[in-house]
Amino acid sequence: MKNWKNSIYSDGSKYFVSNPQPTYGETVTIKLRLYEDAPVVSVFMRSLPNGAENVVKMDLCDNKNGFNYYQAKMLISESRMQYQFYIACADKIYYYTQRGLTDYIQDNSCDFVLLADYRQPSWVKSQVFYQIFPARFKKSDKNEIGIHEGDLLGIKEKIPYLKYLGVTAIYLNPIFMAPSDHKYDCSDYFHVDDNFGGDQALAELSDALHQAGMKLMLDISINHTGSTNRWTVTHPDYYFRDEQTGKFYGWAGYDSLPTLDYRNHELRRVIYENNDSVIKKWLKPPYSIDGWRFDVADVFARKDEVQLAHDIWPKLRASIRSENDDAYILAEDWGDCAQYQQGTEWDSSMNYFGCARPLREFAGEVDLFIARNEELKSIHPYITGENVAGRIREHLSRIPFAMWQNQFNLIDSHDISRLHNNPEVNPGDYKGTVITQYMLIGTPSLYYGDELDIQGHLLNDSGCRYPMPWDREDNKPDIFYFYKTLNKLKTSTPALIEGGMEIIYAQGPVIALARFSDEEAYVSVFSKSDKSETIELEIGLCGFLNIPEDKDIFGNVLSYTRVDEATISMTLNPHTAYLFKVN
Repeated sequence: MKNWKNSIYSDGSKYFVSNPQPTYGETVTIKLRLYEDAPVVSVFMRSLPNGAENVVKMDLCDNKNGFNYYQAKMLISESRMQYQFYIACADKIYYYTQRGLTDYIQDNSCDFVLLADYRQPSWVKSQVFYQIFPARFKKSDKNEIGIHEGDLLGIKEKIPYLKYLGVTAIYLNPIFMAPSDHKYDCSDYFHVDDNFGGDQALAELSDALHQAGMKLMLDISINHTGSTNRWTVTHPDYYFRDEQTGKFYGWAGYDSLPTLDYRNHELRRVIYENNDSVIKKWLKPPYSIDGWRFDVADVFARKDEVQLAHDIWPKLRASIRSENDDAYILAEDWGDCAQYQQGTEWDSSMNYFGCARPLREFAGEVDLFIARNEELKSIHPYITGENVAGRIREHLSRIPFAMWQNQFNLIDSHDISRLHNNPEVNPGDYKGTVITQYMLIGTPSLYYGDELDIQGHLLNDSGCRYPMPWDREDNKPDIFYFYKTLNKLKTSTPALIEGGMEIIYAQGPVIALARFSDEEAYVSVFSKSDKSETIELEIGLCGFLNIPEDKDIFGNVLSYTRVDEATISMTLNPHTAYLFKVN
């Protein structure tokens, strides 16, 4: 049934903030909306300029689509401005932050936040990334010396395929000189591995991608090198070493991956400070990459008493942005890393914490971290929609909305088994997981081959790094067109690019999300139940009431009746996900 408390909504998008990326000294207008028939007397905005609480009454400014809109102005007087809302009724006050609505005063940890002079990589939120493990993707016909099953010119040859699929940005796993096929054991950061075609091949690939209107992000580990790197001989002081034996300290216990020690200022200059540093070289022409993905960023510049991460990340960010002020800075962290996503360090983490981990667990897997513990992984709790919604909200609630739009939302990667290869996961639940991934704010990432139903196993990393099955290209499976449909929707629909997001239902085996602009909305409903389910779905929360089609975008019949003007009673087939438009 219609519930006015659920209708209270604001965010940091252009639909609720006059300038989501304000400059210092600017005055912005902030809005909040709620049902027009809500029993609300007044709405207030509370901010904390210079640490002092400031509560201002908001003005009723608009009424549309069944909502009253309230607004107030705020001067951007600091680099970080935070605020929350008080909703006053006749006999009660409610408090609203990014955490949600309560009837008690909340702390400040989940306040809405605007960042002064933050330069968001604005292109990211409209992209679909396609992650490629280069050694397994496609070997160019011109490559006669490469020892791997893929190279950079092979990727270039497949740009028409990628365009047809509808992906718009390429994320490459490491390509620099290294003895392994994964290249995280780098022997020379300043040269592309000859087996991949060398520096010239990267220049050609980058140029071809950019001419095709696509972006390119490279992967690098500046936490450690490989033991074959010449620095281990010429600059052993670049590394953490045992003071007594002189032995290099290896990342995660691997002697083959000696860890760099950023107390060394010459190392800093070589990696990111100098004009010809590693990080800047590949941002410059003729390579002109659009972003960096940093491997094992969670442990970077950290070892026991040496904790330099929060000192170095802002400087590394500044160095990158001095070369390309629209570059995307993506960092690997599988856990809670809100501290790094406050506007001065990372643009996003690899969003395992708020996407891959909860959604894969909802689909039937053991959590990716819990699975590492022999005792814990034997426990198989039933994961509900409430559990998933709580984890997604908890992740997003502690970072500014500008960071929401940067989120790198993934399901599969080179580090985890492919979800569709797990025989315990229902194929319908796999599709529901992917639809939910695409509905989250941010940018989705598609791991190479998932669209061709690539084979694999669950035993180790090799199981998610099979060669691309190009023999299926001429007879594409249905899942290819499923992804193609989602890619087109994500890259062309304002509601999924700029719009707000609400989890509008989360109970038992069902979770439903809404994405909305000021003109239209899309709703996804995912049921992993073994039986038919009937739920009440308050579609009015997305600002619109009309469902124009009797089928969803994949052709699934929508079976529902009206409960009231804002609510439908919807019947869901077992292991089925729906995605439909509301206007």
